[in-house]
Amino acid sequence: MAMSMAGSGGGGRRRRGRKPVMAEINVTPMVDVMLVLLIIFMVAAPLMTSSIDIDLPVASGGKSISSNQPPLTISVKRTGGGCNSNVELYLADAPIAPADLLPKIKAIRETRSDAESVVYLRGDKDVCYTDMMKLLGEVRTAGYKANIVIIPEGGS
Repeated sequence: MAMSMAGSGGGGRRRRGRKPVMAEINVTPMVDVMLVLLIIFMVAAPLMTSSIDIDLPVASGGKSISSNQPPLTISVKRTGGGCNSNVELYLADAPIAPADLLPKIKAIRETRSDAESVVYLRGDKDVCYTDMMKLLGEVRTAGYKANIVIIPEGGS
C-alpha cells in the first residue's frame, strides 16, 4: 500500500506530458507567398507604364551648354635643371613662349562663352610643383577655371 500512495503523489492530480516547442521555421508557406507576389508584380509591371502622348513645348533662346570647340589644354614639360628652371609650354599642341601665354589665353577667353571657361593643365612627371602653381595662377588671372589632369604613364 505504501507504494501505491507514493505513486499518486499530489492528491490524484494527473500531469500530462507537453509537446516540446518547435524551434524550426516552416519555409514552405513563405515560399508560396513570395511566388504569388512575384507573379503579381510580373503581371502588374507592364500595366504601370503610361502611354499618354504629350506634345512638349520646344525651348528656344538662351546659351547652349554643349560646345563644338575642344577644351583648351595647356601642357608643361621641364627642359632641364632644378625647380624654377626652364619649362616648355604648349597651348593645345603648339609650343608657346611663357611670356605670350597670358595674353593669348585672355584673347581666347573673350571668344568663348562662360560654359567653355575651363582649361586643362597637363604636366610632365618631372615638372615641379611651383611651376604648375605659377601656371595655375596665370590661368586663373585670365578668368578660367582650371583642372589639373593627371595622366598615368603610357597614356597620351
